[in-house]
Amino acid sequence: MTATPVYVRTTEKASLIVNGRPIEVGMHHPHLLAALREEVGITSAKDGCAPQGQCGCCTILLDGKAIQACLVSMEKAAGKEVLTLEGFDEDERDRLARGFAAKGALQCGFCTPGILVRAKALIDQKGPDLDRATIEGRLGAHLCRCTGYVGIVEAIELLASGVDIPAVAVEGGIGVSSVKYESEALALGDRGYVDDLRVPAMAHGALRLADHARADVLSIDTQAAHALPGVIAIYTGADVPGDLRVGIIHKDWPVFIPVGGRTSYLGDVLAIVVAEDQQTARQAADLIDVSYTVLTPITDPMTALNDEDAVWGLDGNQLSVSEYVRGDVDQALAGAAFTVDELFVTQRVEQAFLEPESTLAVPAGSGLHVYSGGQGVWDDRDQIAAVLGVDRESITVELVSNGGAFGGKEDMSNQAQTALAAYLSGRPVKCTLTREQSFFMHAKRHPIRIETRAGCDENGKLVGLKVRMIGDSGPYASVGMKVLERAAGHASGPYVVPNIDVKATAVRTNNSVCGAFRGFGANQAQFAMEGVMDRLAEQVGISGWEIRSRNAIEPGVVWGPGQIMDDGSTGVRLCLEAIKGPYDEARAAGKAVGLGLALKNSGLGNGFLEVARAVVRFEEDGIVEVRHCWTEMGQGVHTVAMQVAAEELGIEANRIRVVVDTTRELGAGQTTGSRGTLMGAGSVQAACQAALADGCQVGIDYEGEYRVDWTNKLSDGLENPILHSAFGYAAQIVIADKSTGNIEKVVAAHDVGRAVNPLLCKGQVEGAVHMGLGYALTEDFPTDADGRPTNMTLRSLGILRPKDVPEIEVILVEAPQPRAPFGIKGVGEIGLVPTAGAVSQALYEVDGIRRSRLPINTHSPVDLS
Repeated sequence: MTATPVYVRTTEKASLIVNGRPIEVGMHHPHLLAALREEVGITSAKDGCAPQGQCGCCTILLDGKAIQACLVSMEKAAGKEVLTLEGFDEDERDRLARGFAAKGALQCGFCTPGILVRAKALIDQKGPDLDRATIEGRLGAHLCRCTGYVGIVEAIELLASGVDIPAVAVEGGIGVSSVKYESEALALGDRGYVDDLRVPAMAHGALRLADHARADVLSIDTQAAHALPGVIAIYTGADVPGDLRVGIIHKDWPVFIPVGGRTSYLGDVLAIVVAEDQQTARQAADLIDVSYTVLTPITDPMTALNDEDAVWGLDGNQLSVSEYVRGDVDQALAGAAFTVDELFVTQRVEQAFLEPESTLAVPAGSGLHVYSGGQGVWDDRDQIAAVLGVDRESITVELVSNGGAFGGKEDMSNQAQTALAAYLSGRPVKCTLTREQSFFMHAKRHPIRIETRAGCDENGKLVGLKVRMIGDSGPYASVGMKVLERAAGHASGPYVVPNIDVKATAVRTNNSVCGAFRGFGANQAQFAMEGVMDRLAEQVGISGWEIRSRNAIEPGVVWGPGQIMDDGSTGVRLCLEAIKGPYDEARAAGKAVGLGLALKNSGLGNGFLEVARAVVRFEEDGIVEVRHCWTEMGQGVHTVAMQVAAEELGIEANRIRVVVDTTRELGAGQTTGSRGTLMGAGSVQAACQAALADGCQVGIDYEGEYRVDWTNKLSDGLENPILHSAFGYAAQIVIADKSTGNIEKVVAAHDVGRAVNPLLCKGQVEGAVHMGLGYALTEDFPTDADGRPTNMTLRSLGILRPKDVPEIEVILVEAPQPRAPFGIKGVGEIGLVPTAGAVSQALYEVDGIRRSRLPINTHSPVDLS
């Protein structure tokens, strides 16, 4: 039995100088970052992984040297001089922010303040002699999950050059490369995230998670935790007045596992501690003693379908099956000139957004005002109300633009527990997850096993495709059934296949929950399909470009599950043609070249009624308030709303204020499916038109709506269903050196329909390519036989650092989407869908070895480092 930890808080003080001011802080803090944030009130230094020191978000200058504050003990900090962004000269702050904004070097912005500090240190040291290789090497201490580092390196080069950087301003209008809304405040750390918020009388919450992935909970002893000075209250499942289970689609995810319940993965919550400060809350959570009967976890999805129930209170381990058949596949394959029979296996991947999940709940009258960084604040509101057993009108959830999500903040993390703590204690409560808790709790990318049989005729034209997929969805539904449904629908990629038979099964296990992650099943499915295309091309004796050209969809053809493609599908051909020149040139130069071609839906589709609303309101002070229903998480949806409103109303962009909260009924569910720009633009446009028709009167809410109500369910059995209202398309080539295997360049041509903001579009593609390269080569989040994740630090995830990122050239293609506002298509997800297939083929041309498992570097028989 593990010994109970004993916590004794010292009253000693450390003297140091912070931003030129002598101060004293408590020595009890676990590191300098905690002292700066919790006692001094410094918020530009962000806590992304403390005390790992692997994200760089908390970088400061300590006696003039850049260092991560979470790596500095209070003993080492004593007597030192600390400089944070708050203490920089105002002109220098402005110049740094302008440089990053001008180059589109920030998206969510969470990592940016730390990088700015590093940039200052480098520029002070090297000045105009600072070169690109040095920048990329020194940025190895920093993670950015959004940008792919391209804009960051360019911004530091610009700043180091010493040239004048004019003031930047947001600009309105469709097609304008405006800087990002709030870009300078984000860069400097002045626009706070949830964990940066402070309110009077605020207490702190900390979660106690499960010790075993599958175990009956016999008792939860909180006596030692209650005895710790500073503890206010401890709540468990016994204290929940309303629903115990929540969920976006199925209400199967317990917010607490109570005594008498059973844990189903290591992210299950047993209790929340409320204390006067964060350190005490976390220490008290460690003191909660839980007794279990430990059961054998079910961790193999291939055997789970015939095993005992993995999840407490649920029958069976089959979450969903998505399937369809067109034509006679067996006959078509029997008559094919060439065939491929291959097993492809993809891995579980962690989103690794830089901002750990955080919630602040503040009592307001008989209800709560909740600050959330979730991807669907109206869903948050409804689920919190259900857990508390109150009317949803008594709960207001306000979006605080988050520090990255990529699908991982669709499901609630700690919102319900924090709201319960505030509701029952009567105190404002903020709860921020540690990086390890974040890893345990939120949904990941599905690992999928894909059995594929395909065939073509002697000219390389596809004749048939048969696919069987098994996806490990973990214990709770999340959106796992939709991910496997999407994988099934996208199984044939952007190709015409006259005979097709697809079945995709989502399986419950006691591994990490899997759900939404950028690409949403399309990248798993199309890694397999692109592998098929390259294998068939070799058999036929034609190039990878040629076989894709001969099979690519176009307007009027029948695709995949039977959908007849609209005029927007001309984007496939345009993307292929856009990369033809670079493809041929690289091959002629003796390079190894891989090509990936892909499509990805925009919107939920599959018969789901999608309604997005927006409100435009003219205030007496001249400000125009634009409210929409989408979460800003770095992708730029606030900027899109601003640009559309400025275009439609004919006003300056600096008059526009963007707000998202649940005080109006605008909600469209989760910000997912690459639909925020498309549907957000449509609803804001409609609201502006309503305002113009009424003379734009002050003090009136002008509401606009955009809806997609013309899609069909896959299960409807229609011969030609409209599964999705829009698709984005992309072609990417990966160019490698044949002698070393080093990837030298990626050329990415992306059809976005209409680029509302080309600068932000380019940044989205660059960031997605970076993520796609990591997905292909190095990223992994495995679990052991006990369902326990084995990569529990940011560095262990295998995310590519700046020096490892090749040159990325982005080509924006615009093939307008019918029935979409301004012809917009989504770009957020498709950026990494073609990448893994292209990487795999490029490396095959290096060494002649076919890869069918991801990540390639883990499963490769040769050293590709």
